[in-house]
Amino acid sequence: MSLMGNRRLWHRHSYLIYFHYKYTCTTHTPSNKLSLSSLTPERTHFRVSPFVFFLIFATNSFYSLKGFELDMDSHENDGNGVASEEALPPPPPVPEDVVPEQAPEPAKKKVMRVPMARRGLATKGQKIQLLTNHFKVNVSNVDGHFFHYSVALFYEDGRPVDGKGVGRKVLDRVHETYGSELAGKEFAYDGEKSLFTIGSLPRNKHEFTVVLEDVTSNRNNGNASPENEDRKRMRRQYQSKTFKVELSFAAKIPMQSIAQALRGQESENSQEALRVLDIILRQHAAKKGCLLVRQSFFHNDVKNFADVGGGVLGCRGFHSSFRTSQGGLSLNIDVSTTMIIQPGPVVDFLINNQNVKDPYSIDWAKAKRTLKNLRVKASPTNTEYKITGLSEKPCNEQLFSLKQKTKDENGEPETLEVTVYDYFVNYRKIDLRYSGELPCINVGRPKRPTYIPLELCSLVSLQRYTKSLTTLQRSSLVEKSRQKPQERMRVLSDALKLNDYDSEPLLKSCGISINSNFTQVDGRVLQAPKLKAGGGEDFFARNGRWNFNNRKFVDPTKIEKWAVANFSARCDIRNLVKDLIKCGGMKGIKIDEPFDVFEESPQNRRAPPVVRVEKMFDFIQSKLPGAPQFLLCLLPERKNSDLYGPWKKKCLADFGIVTQCIAPMRVNDQYLTNVLLKINAKLGGLNSMLAVEQTPSIPLVSKAPTIILGMDVSHGSPGQSDIPSIAAVVSSRHWPLISRYRASVRTQSPKVEMIDSLFKKVSDSQDDGIMRELLLDFYVSSGKRKPDQIIIFRDGVSESQFNQVLNIELDQIIEACKFLDEKWCPKFLVIIAQKNHHTKFFQPGSPDNVPPGTVIDNKVCHPRNNDFYMCAHAGMIGTTRPTHYHILYDEIGFSADDLQELVHNLSYVYQRSTTAISVVAPICYAHLAATQVGQFMKFEDRSETSSSHGGTGVTSAGAVPVPQLPRLQENVSNSMFFC
Repeated sequence: MSLMGNRRLWHRHSYLIYFHYKYTCTTHTPSNKLSLSSLTPERTHFRVSPFVFFLIFATNSFYSLKGFELDMDSHENDGNGVASEEALPPPPPVPEDVVPEQAPEPAKKKVMRVPMARRGLATKGQKIQLLTNHFKVNVSNVDGHFFHYSVALFYEDGRPVDGKGVGRKVLDRVHETYGSELAGKEFAYDGEKSLFTIGSLPRNKHEFTVVLEDVTSNRNNGNASPENEDRKRMRRQYQSKTFKVELSFAAKIPMQSIAQALRGQESENSQEALRVLDIILRQHAAKKGCLLVRQSFFHNDVKNFADVGGGVLGCRGFHSSFRTSQGGLSLNIDVSTTMIIQPGPVVDFLINNQNVKDPYSIDWAKAKRTLKNLRVKASPTNTEYKITGLSEKPCNEQLFSLKQKTKDENGEPETLEVTVYDYFVNYRKIDLRYSGELPCINVGRPKRPTYIPLELCSLVSLQRYTKSLTTLQRSSLVEKSRQKPQERMRVLSDALKLNDYDSEPLLKSCGISINSNFTQVDGRVLQAPKLKAGGGEDFFARNGRWNFNNRKFVDPTKIEKWAVANFSARCDIRNLVKDLIKCGGMKGIKIDEPFDVFEESPQNRRAPPVVRVEKMFDFIQSKLPGAPQFLLCLLPERKNSDLYGPWKKKCLADFGIVTQCIAPMRVNDQYLTNVLLKINAKLGGLNSMLAVEQTPSIPLVSKAPTIILGMDVSHGSPGQSDIPSIAAVVSSRHWPLISRYRASVRTQSPKVEMIDSLFKKVSDSQDDGIMRELLLDFYVSSGKRKPDQIIIFRDGVSESQFNQVLNIELDQIIEACKFLDEKWCPKFLVIIAQKNHHTKFFQPGSPDNVPPGTVIDNKVCHPRNNDFYMCAHAGMIGTTRPTHYHILYDEIGFSADDLQELVHNLSYVYQRSTTAISVVAPICYAHLAATQVGQFMKFEDRSETSSSHGGTGVTSAGAVPVPQLPRLQENVSNSMFFC
């Protein structure tokens, strides 16, 4: 019987599958055949399950079932794979006492969304010829294969090697020693568990044994610690210098997949092939002694170091990676900077790090956390160790047991209790100038400490510093690392020559050659949008900038009930207030005289920040007749004031009062205008707006109710594995405007990038997620209209996370919409904005940056996906960094020109400044909201104990309950409090 015939039978007898009956089998002697028509629901002999019937109908052969044969020959088909109606028996009657069971709905297979393909190129704007830091790569060996082998390293006794760093040395020794067994092949090793060759090794599995004469790690303590400890530790097995290496075949990757990726046919193979090429670059740098930070490489050269203060150096190096693009394969080279610990004497680093005058002023508890897991070299042996801690007592008091040559009555060596200071000065004859009264460095284990005097230890170079930089350090780094476009081009050309990739044997084997010229690309400069100021005035930005000289804000607010709180800031407050009122009047803001200026009591200045804020609020409450509309707060420090977080929390979460913090240094008209920009936006005003908002004539956005979202997640510093991440989503309001926003902010598990609280169902009728809050606000503020279109700008995700945005975050947003109204089906546009990339653009022969409004969507863009680069802002310092926009999903149907124009326009609606900004305003606002609300919760700074010098891994999601942020009072939650 054909499959079509089986399907017809399946449908005619489907009730046999959906209902569980008990059937009687009538046997036919002598053949013992069972016909389908003989099944009757009378006496029970056996149960036929739905699955059995499925098997019956899905096959063309006879099946044996409990000694019976199922006779399908009685059902003929008509020769077209369709059973004739006459051949089908009538279905048996259903007994009255049988209650049918509802068949479960077959689970719908979820269709996974993938990034969309490019629909076409844009054409608007004035054309401009540009250069980019991508260097064209030719690949001649497209028919070859990369062979992937997994690497397992063991000590001589069979224990796996878990320490990082030793792997490269071991594999280098394998290459030197067993060249003939490896058929003379070069290989690329990633430093961990993967090794790649071009063409296969002689066998699928290889085992080697190698000996390293010098393993510089904490396993080799040399002579720099007390002798008795040396002898004990040298006998320990973990000091073995013999290693076993196993290479096992894992996969075969065709180089042809790179060519396929260039045609837009990306696959796992193409991603792996590009990864192999990048691993070759990493290995090339490792052999030159570079510090490797992903695809950035840093040479140990003092010319590349810049002191940024606090014992921290900025180290300049190079990013280098292969990229597929419309123009073919290219090598992307860029300048990169990482932070490193100041190498040299440990004591010098600690003095600088803690900003103290001498070693005797050092906070040793803090020093212990800072030094943990850093590597030092001890003189005079120059042996390298890892710091595990500090001694509890000073060097001249810290005792240990020194074994003697004489033996006791039991034949055991006698021991003598001596201090570390005594041992080094009297036994080792090493002069110690200042270590006697300071703690010792411990390089041993907790139960087997090994102490070295502080002045004998020097920090090894190229050790990363992973804590957040202070404001002063950050500004120093920017000042010392910025490069004008022409200088950067020269440095990059020199870097390409210095790296000499053409001599790399593995790249040669791949048939790879790299052009030494910057790639030429076609750019377009979009016209700046027309802006509106007060009094109906229209104006255009010049070079991405404008001002409010002789202009009023387009929608100025009124400040009636307000006061000033001064936390010991030194300034002329009377004149500051007078000038603020005068400047506000010129901008159209009517500001009444403040109720009062509340000065902090001098006796409170040394109290903890939270106490100082509480005292100030008690003082204000005792004097004010009612809640103020606005509080101006004067802080003593310009940045990073400990008072900022508690003050913001008190105002916004506890009392619902709009506040502006300032730390006045040089007060002039420009300074006051900038302060008023923020105050006006926070109090519900607008400073400027796009002319197309007022018309309204924004393509597609003005035609149907549209909400614009900006989404960002901020994490603790790289070393802070236990501080909750903060997710912020801002949304536009008052459609058809695109200049007004509000925010919703939540905490989530540390280091989790995907926002998990967009939809948060707490009961059948209640959703406590971010999206419900924002959608309801849009509905109320936009004339009771639900958005037909939702435009999402997402910041901070890499290419590997695009699918998660499309299939996790977008799903949550859709669920939130459906929860509000099951029939509601808005259309979506999802755009990722990336700033953390290494593509730069230059004007050939010009010292200037590319002009604001420059957009590029060819040559260096993705071969298939819909992306473009935009420099909306005027780069005033260094080299402009473009924003890379990826359009992942578009149900609305934007043309390339309309979409790029929308993105460009959204760079001009940022209310905090009078410039076009480098990324769309909703994303900037989301970042500001996450940062500001994050200050509400002063999480304990544990980064020093869990830094990347060897701290523990990331806390698993959900392992520790995440503390929730306090909700803002309703009267400020809808405001632009984050401005």
